[in-house]
Amino acid sequence: MSLFKKINEGVNSLAIKAIAAAPSSKPQSKTARKAKRILSVVTAFSVMSVISCITAFAAGGDMSFFTSAIDTLQIVVILIGGGVGVWGVINLLEGYGNDNPGAKSQGMKQLMAGVGVALVGVSLVPLIKDMFPA
Repeated sequence: MSLFKKINEGVNSLAIKAIAAAPSSKPQSKTARKAKRILSVVTAFSVMSVISCITAFAAGGDMSFFTSAIDTLQIVVILIGGGVGVWGVINLLEGYGNDNPGAKSQGMKQLMAGVGVALVGVSLVPLIKDMFPA
Protein backbone atom coordinates (compact mmCIF):
# COMPACT_ATOMS: atom_id res chain seq x y z
CA MET A 1 0.00 0.00 0.00
CA SER A 2 1.45 3.35 -0.96
CA LEU A 3 2.16 6.10 1.53
CA PHE A 4 -0.46 8.35 -0.05
CA LYS A 5 -3.16 5.68 0.37
CA LYS A 6 -2.22 5.18 4.03
CA ILE A 7 -2.38 8.91 4.71
CA ASN A 8 -5.65 9.22 2.81
CA GLU A 9 -7.20 6.35 4.79
CA GLY A 10 -6.03 7.91 8.05
CA VAL A 11 -7.49 11.27 7.09
CA ASN A 12 -10.76 9.63 6.04
CA SER A 13 -11.06 7.73 9.32
CA LEU A 14 -10.33 10.90 11.31
CA ALA A 15 -12.90 12.83 9.30
CA ILE A 16 -15.50 10.13 9.89
CA LYS A 17 -14.76 10.13 13.63
CA ALA A 18 -14.99 13.92 13.75
CA ILE A 19 -18.30 13.91 11.93
CA ALA A 20 -19.68 11.17 14.20
CA ALA A 21 -18.60 13.10 17.30
CA ALA A 22 -19.99 16.42 16.07
CA PRO A 23 -22.45 17.95 18.54
CA SER A 24 -24.96 18.98 15.88
CA SER A 25 -27.25 16.54 14.15
CA LYS A 26 -26.41 18.06 10.77
CA PRO A 27 -23.30 16.65 9.06
CA GLN A 28 -20.67 19.00 7.75
CA SER A 29 -20.98 20.18 4.21
CA LYS A 30 -19.06 18.37 1.49
CA THR A 31 -16.99 21.47 0.83
CA ALA A 32 -15.91 21.74 4.47
CA ARG A 33 -14.97 18.08 4.65
CA LYS A 34 -13.05 18.29 1.38
CA ALA A 35 -11.20 21.42 2.50
CA LYS A 36 -10.25 19.83 5.82
CA ARG A 37 -9.04 16.66 4.11
CA ILE A 38 -6.95 18.56 1.57
CA LEU A 39 -5.49 20.79 4.26
CA SER A 40 -4.48 17.87 6.46
CA VAL A 41 -2.88 15.94 3.58
CA VAL A 42 -0.93 18.99 2.39
CA THR A 43 0.22 19.71 5.94
CA ALA A 44 1.35 16.11 6.47
CA PHE A 45 3.30 16.04 3.20
CA SER A 46 4.91 19.42 3.90
CA VAL A 47 6.09 18.42 7.36
CA MET A 48 7.38 15.05 6.15
CA SER A 49 9.32 16.61 3.28
CA VAL A 50 10.95 19.29 5.44
CA ILE A 51 11.94 16.76 8.10
CA SER A 52 13.38 14.38 5.51
CA CYS A 53 15.38 17.18 3.87
CA ILE A 54 16.82 18.30 7.19
CA THR A 55 17.69 14.73 8.13
CA ALA A 56 19.26 13.94 4.76
CA PHE A 57 21.56 16.96 4.64
CA ALA A 58 22.23 17.69 8.31
CA ALA A 59 25.44 15.65 8.43
CA GLY A 60 27.06 17.56 5.55
CA GLY A 61 28.55 20.33 7.72
CA ASP A 62 27.54 23.06 5.27
CA MET A 63 25.65 25.66 7.29
CA SER A 64 24.16 27.31 4.20
CA PHE A 65 21.87 24.34 3.77
CA PHE A 66 20.97 24.47 7.45
CA THR A 67 20.01 28.13 7.26
CA SER A 68 17.95 27.52 4.13
CA ALA A 69 16.27 24.58 5.90
CA ILE A 70 15.39 26.89 8.80
CA ASP A 71 13.93 29.38 6.33
CA THR A 72 11.88 26.54 4.83
CA LEU A 73 10.81 25.43 8.30
CA GLN A 74 9.70 28.98 9.04
CA ILE A 75 7.57 29.01 5.90
CA VAL A 76 6.07 25.60 6.74
CA VAL A 77 5.20 26.67 10.31
CA ILE A 78 3.57 29.85 9.02
CA LEU A 79 1.62 27.84 6.42
CA ILE A 80 0.48 25.37 9.07
CA GLY A 81 -0.71 28.27 11.21
CA GLY A 82 -2.46 29.79 8.23
CA GLY A 83 -4.07 26.45 7.39
CA VAL A 84 -5.37 26.01 10.93
CA GLY A 85 -6.64 29.59 10.81
CA VAL A 86 -8.46 28.98 7.53
CA TRP A 87 -9.88 25.77 8.98
CA GLY A 88 -11.11 27.81 11.93
CA VAL A 89 -12.73 30.38 9.65
CA ILE A 90 -14.51 27.55 7.80
CA ASN A 91 -15.82 26.16 11.11
CA LEU A 92 -16.75 29.64 12.29
CA LEU A 93 -18.73 30.41 9.15
CA GLU A 94 -20.34 26.98 9.23
CA GLY A 95 -21.37 27.65 12.85
CA TYR A 96 -22.93 30.96 11.87
CA GLY A 97 -24.67 29.33 8.89
CA ASN A 98 -26.20 26.54 10.97
CA ASP A 99 -26.67 28.74 14.07
CA ASN A 100 -24.49 26.33 16.04
CA PRO A 101 -22.71 27.92 19.03
CA GLY A 102 -20.43 24.88 19.44
CA ALA A 103 -19.08 25.19 15.91
CA LYS A 104 -18.65 28.94 16.37
CA SER A 105 -16.62 28.37 19.52
CA GLN A 106 -14.52 25.66 17.88
CA GLY A 107 -13.90 27.86 14.85
CA MET A 108 -12.79 30.80 17.00
CA LYS A 109 -10.41 28.55 18.97
CA GLN A 110 -8.91 27.17 15.77
CA LEU A 111 -8.58 30.65 14.29
CA MET A 112 -6.72 31.92 17.37
CA ALA A 113 -4.53 28.80 17.46
CA GLY A 114 -3.63 29.30 13.80
CA VAL A 115 -2.68 32.92 14.45
CA GLY A 116 -0.56 31.79 17.42
CA VAL A 117 1.27 29.14 15.38
CA ALA A 118 1.91 31.66 12.59
CA LEU A 119 3.33 34.12 15.13
CA VAL A 120 5.64 31.40 16.46
CA GLY A 121 6.82 30.82 12.89
CA VAL A 122 7.47 34.53 12.41
CA SER A 123 9.13 35.27 15.74
CA LEU A 124 10.69 32.12 17.24
CA VAL A 125 11.78 29.91 14.34
CA PRO A 126 14.36 32.44 13.01
CA LEU A 127 16.04 32.36 16.43
CA ILE A 128 17.16 28.80 15.72
CA LYS A 129 19.82 30.19 13.34
CA ASP A 130 21.48 32.02 16.24
CA MET A 131 21.70 28.84 18.32
CA PHE A 132 24.32 27.26 16.07
CA PRO A 133 27.72 28.81 15.42
CA ALA A 134 28.61 29.49 11.81
